[in-house]
Amino acid sequence: MVPRLLLDMFKAPSERIISYPECVVQAFSTHMFGTTSHTVLIIMAFDRYVAICNPLRYAAIMTNKMVIKLTVSAWGVPLVLVGILLGLTIRLNRCRAMITNPYCDNAALFKLSCESVFINNVYGLTFTVVLFTVSIGSMVITYTKITVVCLMKKTSL
Repeated sequence: MVPRLLLDMFKAPSERIISYPECVVQAFSTHMFGTTSHTVLIIMAFDRYVAICNPLRYAAIMTNKMVIKLTVSAWGVPLVLVGILLGLTIRLNRCRAMITNPYCDNAALFKLSCESVFINNVYGLTFTVVLFTVSIGSMVITYTKITVVCLMKKTSL
């Protein structure tokens, strides 16, 4: 995605054309990267919470089976969410064929359709709000608990 984007930056705007399949692949890659980044941050916050707040139980909680479950979740959840997101977009009939943006995302694919994209917008907004709320919320909660544990241990010494 990045080499193509860099190459297109040096072209005249009229020459920045990308095919529909390339645009879908680029949108999938971009959305998977962003969503997976958030799920990995959630898992990292959980891991740090267990390591700091329950250090003696860490090995019992973070077993190989748990690590596999967390890894599958880190990739599986984004795969399902992004799959639905792009599946809703791909189902739309296209009345235009030219994508002139050097960067493809869901919105660039919407512009090719003459149908209503209301459902796509609702799902995309819900997906974004839920993902950000869960990721930021889990990080705030776990790191707040970690801070409290650290402050309590400091005062008990």
